[in-house]
Amino acid sequence: MKRPVVIGLIALLLASAPSVSVAQAKANQLFGAKSTGSPHKPQAIGSYAKGCGAGLVELPETGPTWQAMRLSRNRNWGHPDAIAFIQRLSAFAAGQRGWQGLYIGDISQPRGGPMLSGHQSHQIGLDIDVWMLPPKSLRLNRSQRENISSISVRSQDQRSVNGNWTPQHAAILKQAARDPSVDRLFVTAPVKIELCKTARRSDRDWMQKIRPLYGHNYHFHVRLKCPKGNRGCATQTPSVAELSKGGNGCDDTLRWWVTDYLNPPKTKPQTPAKPAPQKRNSRNYVMADLPQACQTVLAAP
Repeated sequence: MKRPVVIGLIALLLASAPSVSVAQAKANQLFGAKSTGSPHKPQAIGSYAKGCGAGLVELPETGPTWQAMRLSRNRNWGHPDAIAFIQRLSAFAAGQRGWQGLYIGDISQPRGGPMLSGHQSHQIGLDIDVWMLPPKSLRLNRSQRENISSISVRSQDQRSVNGNWTPQHAAILKQAARDPSVDRLFVTAPVKIELCKTARRSDRDWMQKIRPLYGHNYHFHVRLKCPKGNRGCATQTPSVAELSKGGNGCDDTLRWWVTDYLNPPKTKPQTPAKPAPQKRNSRNYVMADLPQACQTVLAAP
């Protein structure tokens, strides 16, 4: 290869490589500073807890059957699949007694990525928090949306649902779980236990998507599947099907959340094992930790 050609190739590689300073910059500071989406074809890039979103679109602050909450956070941005899902589910919720639609919590930042506070996930525009509070009004102003709070559907001892739980909550969760775009839904464990008690035995396949997780008593968390053809999106593993092995999750493993999880059994002292390395908090990620395509998303005007 001739020398001028070699020099040209090296120059091209250097020009396309991210600078050391950018690569080591805090990702949440950079993505948190962006106020608009990137001018790209919509793409979920990376994983739910380590990635970003290209071409994310803003959920209108108010729609016919929803309102986006906590607007000061500017986290009402998502992949078009997420926006379409919200429109579908909120229209269903509006048909439930006592509900005018849905109050929508955090989705993602305008370009996704790690957040300045809160979530470890919600980074690629496919995670959606839905409040447990039945909307009585879809005419809340910005100030009201900052100050109103959702309701908890979990008892104080964390072992059952409380009086705020209604059949309408169950119907909305079932509708969400049956949506083909949904990968899984995270709920407080007592909600899953209650669904296992009340759902008809002949109609429980949808419950394999309902996953108990600590917290999630004021909202439920919807996680959508990677969009078809979106090669840069990392599907969560193991999948719901692999976890459930054809079951619905109404088994002894569910009881753990309201027994040993709350009151771990006492064991005899043992020689301390070498502590496992802790996972890094997403707020400590630098740009080099994220997929390289996130550099392009961040740099776009």
